[in-house]
Amino acid sequence: MASTPRPSHAALMDEVYRGQRHIYDLTRKYYLFGRDTLIAGLNAKPGMRVLEVACGTGRNLAKVARAWPGVRLFGLDISSEMLKSARAALGEEARLGEGDACAFDPQSLLGEPAFERIVLSYALSMIPDWQGALGHAAGQLASGGELHVVDFGDLGGMPGPFQRGLRAWLAKFHVEPRADLPQVAAAIAAARGLALESKRGPLGYYQLHVLKAPK
Repeated sequence: MASTPRPSHAALMDEVYRGQRHIYDLTRKYYLFGRDTLIAGLNAKPGMRVLEVACGTGRNLAKVARAWPGVRLFGLDISSEMLKSARAALGEEARLGEGDACAFDPQSLLGEPAFERIVLSYALSMIPDWQGALGHAAGQLASGGELHVVDFGDLGGMPGPFQRGLRAWLAKFHVEPRADLPQVAAAIAAARGLALESKRGPLGYYQLHVLKAPK
């Protein structure tokens, strides 16, 4: 008997977020820590192009606009459902497009060849080819640009039962913490000639990485 074809990642994300998008920001603020720390560290100047890959509801881009007035906002997501929320939240403040984090063409999708700041916030833990997505994002940096990444960490400082429960709960949403993200980020930075700064959040709950392109 033929097996049932697996849904594409785009279709899977639409299925997950068709209903979830309406309560996403309300619920995620309780466990997606480190996002505001990332935004505070962007050091974005007026006129800079700021792209969020896998922008979801647009929550982060809206906060970027408030924290760094005068920047130009861009976002992409593979889920057309999430983009409905982002467009409603951001209106004309941002240029948004539906695209794959691993293969988007920034010029054709968003009208820009590169960006001074790129953000990946709790996205790599949901992208099957997350190494490809990280490498592709790094390739879209303008001269002197920075790629800021925040995601679940190794969770190593948490009690075993809590850690196991969190992993099981995240798996229900197709989320998998990337324990080897520091090593992959370092390899991508070295291969592309980028500087790398990394930070481990309390108890290893989240990790922050900044890949910086030379000027």
